[in-house]
Amino acid sequence: MGQIDDRLTALGIELPPEVVVPPDVVLPFAFVNVRGDRAIVSGHGPQAPDGTIAGPFGRVGQELTVEQGFASARLVALSILGSLQRELGSLDRITGWAKALGMVRCDADFQQHPAVINGFSNVIVEVFGPEIGRHARSAVGMSSLPFGMPVEIEAEVLIQT
Repeated sequence: MGQIDDRLTALGIELPPEVVVPPDVVLPFAFVNVRGDRAIVSGHGPQAPDGTIAGPFGRVGQELTVEQGFASARLVALSILGSLQRELGSLDRITGWAKALGMVRCDADFQQHPAVINGFSNVIVEVFGPEIGRHARSAVGMSSLPFGMPVEIEAEVLIQT
């Protein structure tokens, strides 16, 4: 096991298995696309421990609280880490988090997008530390997201080749 695996264990974090999508859904893309010293991560949603898409579902600021959105963003971080671990073989190959784009399902008047996506950023910095975990980030609102998820996040990381 590597340093990041040890840190996950120390933090009591268990990563979910590969995402389980509804039977009628086809995903014709890679969850992680490695190109040279970069891994580009497709949009991920919150996952339950069994790999299914985790609820609660709805719009943050209406059906869901900011705190529920924050918790969903934490689950998205774990989903992304699981995909990276499967693709890279070890999260220790990550040398830096370059960028994250956080999307929050909400109405036009919602303004607390950063507070929601902090759930993701906090996990990344907690797991990787302030140097490797430091990342640029955008947090924006969307009128809808796949499967009614409240949060979707994509990212780009730098890796050892």
